[in-house]
Amino acid sequence: MGAIVSPDRTRIRPQRDSSAEGDNPSWNSITRVAFRMCVAYFGLFSLVFAQITFVFTGLAGQWLPDDAILWQMKTLDPVTSWVGRQVFGIDAVLHDSGSGDQAVIWVLVFCLLVVAAVITGIWTALDRRSEYTRPNAWFLVFIRLCLAGQMIFYGIAKVIPTQMPSPPLAALLQPYGDFSPMSVLWMQVGSSHPYEILLGCAEVLGGLLLVLARTATLGAMLSLVSLAQVFVLNMTFDVPVKILSFHLVLLCLVLLAPQTRRLANVLVLERPSEPATQPRLFRTQRAERIATTAQIFLGIWVLIGCVQIGWDSWREYGGGAPKPSLYGIWNVTDFDMDGAALPPLTTEQNRWQRLVFDTDGATYQRMDGSRVPIEAVIDRDARTIVLSERAQETSAQPSQLASFTFEQPDPDRLILRGQLSGRPVTVFLDELNLDSFPLRNRGFHWVQDYPYFH
Repeated sequence: MGAIVSPDRTRIRPQRDSSAEGDNPSWNSITRVAFRMCVAYFGLFSLVFAQITFVFTGLAGQWLPDDAILWQMKTLDPVTSWVGRQVFGIDAVLHDSGSGDQAVIWVLVFCLLVVAAVITGIWTALDRRSEYTRPNAWFLVFIRLCLAGQMIFYGIAKVIPTQMPSPPLAALLQPYGDFSPMSVLWMQVGSSHPYEILLGCAEVLGGLLLVLARTATLGAMLSLVSLAQVFVLNMTFDVPVKILSFHLVLLCLVLLAPQTRRLANVLVLERPSEPATQPRLFRTQRAERIATTAQIFLGIWVLIGCVQIGWDSWREYGGGAPKPSLYGIWNVTDFDMDGAALPPLTTEQNRWQRLVFDTDGATYQRMDGSRVPIEAVIDRDARTIVLSERAQETSAQPSQLASFTFEQPDPDRLILRGQLSGRPVTVFLDELNLDSFPLRNRGFHWVQDYPYFH
């Protein structure tokens, strides 16, 4: 509580706290019900949806179990599975697949809506308050920080290009028409790291601006533009992050809702506007400063944690991952099986056309153009290669496909001798120059008289 003092230091009157609840005008009934529903639904969604709270573990997240990010959904899995069977007649099972639009998650959203509606009804029946100024302040801080965490999380995954990595080598051999819409989007963004990094910078900036109340409006506006684009891409390229991206857009709108009149005056009506006023969390300036400092440290903690995750991902499967010793695309020039040469015919089922060694495994291409992903273990010292089929389930042991010894008379030539599906084979291969693909060699041009579509 401050005070106004005269020059002769005589106390005249106390300065009233403008944020005191008694000074706030009453909210109309629709606003009160809408506030209760938003608190109930978005509060529950932010607490139970995978990864929203996980980002706040920061550096500690690297020591948690691999499935820690899904612990809320796994805890609720019996409930959502029961609702899926009894209400929708479907088998809603949670899969650790990376998809955010699984049937069980749609069921979870339905459950959250029902629970939030019940909470809102009970809250409305029992609570006769005329306004929620201070609870609204806490609610806005909560969703602001949750949104900031997601913006920083996804932004860093683009600044350190791991969300959309460079196209794998096997993709260079795949016809465009064989790509799914999501693959087209991922390959397009991953083919230009500067573009991906700029997208990430915008998201990180939006998240950092959201950390502080003073810059929250600007952060919410920037985040809304970024997330609107993300949501449209998810919807039009069938990316399974539709539920989360839509809710993050809604969180932006909730944060901007109190500023609607001001933004309309400035951006649309070209009228003067009063300064933005953020609701206070506490009555004293000291407590407010402590809360602001805590939010800054939380934002730094989340940023450091996301950078650590991004850096580990970059070294594990991104551009910084170690490449196998035979990394590249190898064209098969001769293929002998059972002592006889197999002709390079598209109808030949046993002959290979190419063999690809990449950071995430290997792929062999049949003569008909189809590609088969496999696992490869290369022992450079022993000069051996063991190829195994990729297990369809994580618990299943992959079955061995082939075992070879290899010779490399020249850096771009390879000879494999061994067993393929129990039959003796000898394979001669030449390395393909990766820069022969226009996607990799085209580069950037300031001057272009004609567009290059080849």
